[in-house]
Amino acid sequence: MPQTLFKVDLTKPMTEQDVPGHNRWHPDIPAVVSVNPGDTFRIECKDWTDGQIGNNDDPSDVRDVDLTVVHVLSGPIWVNGAQPGDILVVDLLDIGPLPGDEWGFTGIFDRNNGGGFLTDHFPNAAKAIWDIEGIYTSSRHIPGVRFAGIPHPGLIGCAPSHELLAKWNAREKALVEKGGPPWKPKIPPLAALPNPQNAILGTLPKSEWERVAAEAARTVPPREHGGNCDIKNLSKGSRIYFPVYVEGAKLSMGDIHFSQGDGEISFCGAIEMAGYIDLHVDVIKGGVEKYGLTNPIFKPGPVEPRYSEYLVFEGISVDEFTGEQYYLDAHVAYRRACLNAIEYLKKFGYTGEQAYLLLSCAPIEGRISGIVDIPNACCTLAIPTAIFDRNILPV
Repeated sequence: MPQTLFKVDLTKPMTEQDVPGHNRWHPDIPAVVSVNPGDTFRIECKDWTDGQIGNNDDPSDVRDVDLTVVHVLSGPIWVNGAQPGDILVVDLLDIGPLPGDEWGFTGIFDRNNGGGFLTDHFPNAAKAIWDIEGIYTSSRHIPGVRFAGIPHPGLIGCAPSHELLAKWNAREKALVEKGGPPWKPKIPPLAALPNPQNAILGTLPKSEWERVAAEAARTVPPREHGGNCDIKNLSKGSRIYFPVYVEGAKLSMGDIHFSQGDGEISFCGAIEMAGYIDLHVDVIKGGVEKYGLTNPIFKPGPVEPRYSEYLVFEGISVDEFTGEQYYLDAHVAYRRACLNAIEYLKKFGYTGEQAYLLLSCAPIEGRISGIVDIPNACCTLAIPTAIFDRNILPV
């Protein structure tokens, strides 16, 4: 087993760990450990909420979750010799739950505390607990379903430079001030701007805390450095190529998922868990310019559930409430595909909340199937039929 370079105690919050991680992005957050190119090592991670969700039947913890805490990350990891303009090569060798903690959760956030993709349809908090047995999972809250997971880090990336951080904050602030498109509900918000409340900044000296906390970016979205991309196929055997923005790269990770559907639509929507990641790192000198890298690229690994039969639901870019036509809008079209699938699953005894949770965390395949045929974008959502213990096809 590789040496564990970052350990977590699941009984303690991140601020009380022997070596704390962080929950904001900033180049001045100190690295907690260093590795050499070619090294293999293990990193342990808490779940993204820092242990706020319990293995029980009460969704009030999801309803009341403190979102200023998220996401708690393990790191940063200093990679010796990495310089701005290099590519950091990260191999994901293995990912899994921590021994003795083989469970995870999926949630729908309350409309008044986070919301989600379908918050206008599902405004109240809900939760499903999943028991993990090897490669399989099932839930007492969504009966009749069992499937193989595809574990992956929902969030992994390198630290931004000061210049890149300033760019992030400026453009996201401008978006909030401008306002969103006319169909965009007020919840979820347009962006999560820097917020010092509950900021965790690793081993940063107290004298620097106030300045860094005011500047540090939230971990909510994906950005040029990687971050919260929530890509379900970024699993065991994957190789990721990250652009390096600061000396040492300062790699961090967390938000481990046992399984997820494309889109992670309920926001707290994967099977979220504490876990470990085994990694191997290397460096390609001058790789950013050589390969024209702006965002990370990755080669998926060979390990994923093998489902061969799917039931596919279409959606088009027409608002479900007003009937308003939108122009090639993939967001609206995917929302409609999800809603169509939920309505269908309700005919087989599932509640809307159960179907919403399932589409968010099972190995669902989402696609932009048509993006050129004016005026409707067409998105599809494919459900593997074998995850159910009954026939769900029309007969």
